[in-house]
Amino acid sequence: MQTNRNNLLLEKYQYTRNLTLHIVKPLEIEDFGMQGMVDVSPPKWHLAHTTWFFEDFILMNYKPGYNYYLKDARRLFNSYYETLSKPFPRSKRGLISRPTVREVLDYRSAVDEEIIALLEQSDELDEKLCSLILLGIHHEQQHQELLITDLKYNFSINPLKPAYKEGIDNPSDYSSILPLKWMYFEGGTTTIGTNNNNFSFDNEQPAHKHYLYPFSIANRPITNGEYLEFIKDNGYEEAINWLSDGWETVTRQKWKSPLYWECINGTWFQFTLSGLKPIVKEQPVTHISFYEADAYARWIGYRLPTEQEWEHAFQNTPVEGKFLENLLFNERYESDKTIFGTVWEWTSSPYTPYPQSARQEGALGEYNAKFMSNQMVLRGGSSATPCNHIRTTYRNFFHPDKRWQFSGIRLAKEER
Repeated sequence: MQTNRNNLLLEKYQYTRNLTLHIVKPLEIEDFGMQGMVDVSPPKWHLAHTTWFFEDFILMNYKPGYNYYLKDARRLFNSYYETLSKPFPRSKRGLISRPTVREVLDYRSAVDEEIIALLEQSDELDEKLCSLILLGIHHEQQHQELLITDLKYNFSINPLKPAYKEGIDNPSDYSSILPLKWMYFEGGTTTIGTNNNNFSFDNEQPAHKHYLYPFSIANRPITNGEYLEFIKDNGYEEAINWLSDGWETVTRQKWKSPLYWECINGTWFQFTLSGLKPIVKEQPVTHISFYEADAYARWIGYRLPTEQEWEHAFQNTPVEGKFLENLLFNERYESDKTIFGTVWEWTSSPYTPYPQSARQEGALGEYNAKFMSNQMVLRGGSSATPCNHIRTTYRNFFHPDKRWQFSGIRLAKEER
């Protein structure tokens, strides 16, 4: 008889895999190979890579005699696991015309059958196998968000400004934005991170003590209208509020506004997943780099929170907000849920290991730890994050100049 744990894993696995297919359902065949820049990957590659992850880390190790369903799957769809093979260049993923989209979808179905068979077996699965399947599920959820952000960028460079899906980011969702207020927190020692054995990524572990000085943090992210004041005040024209690397990036890239914004006959528009739309001033500003977030905070007279301040402030907050499911299924969004979802929030913290953290052995040691250099931490999840993927201890990370993710700003300030 199938165990309860197997049933739960099977339900999570099937839901996650089906949700990925729902994301690509609106696409035409021509859309599956798009790669607008080196940071994004084609939808077909995401579909294949997440499948390869289950195949290489689970089926090749737990199903005797199993061989790769697709020839050269490891060579084509290995992202960055150098201990397994030399990955195909990220910048050239859009050139992988074969296998075809149909063959990749068949590949997904074949691997799904094998994983489901493992989960439906009568014997209790061992702990390591269960952990790997759960990691694969959360890995696919990360790629679900990347599918959305990559598709948005790919569509944005098309002069026709096509819509991925109509009706996304309804302006009425943001008609009652909260006044910006400050939440005060005493200084002292707090616990950061987690030892959660159900699931957490290795970069969230272990739980450890951290000392905080008194601080206040804003009750909501900064809006488009508030950020527009920064633009009007020559925020992109004057170096005074910018970090040196940020100012060099702004001048070299000729940034004048957030990614996807453009001023047409004096009116600001932004490209959305529903096409080009006038900006909604009450909507949280998004597609902001760390450099822009930091410059805005200096301009307004405050700062970005540290990741420890962010986690401490919201450690008892229910995970509610605007997530991937709202985008896909037009679920109602409560505009006063402004802690989780909608936008990832830049912190002032560099992405580094926690005290006494241990790097995993083998290829999985490359999952997070090797990226702990020259990147900054974001917290909170976005409107493209699956709702059952995020948690208070979750650490996202990107280089400070990256803007194609749904990233925004929450302010903090010192207290004496």
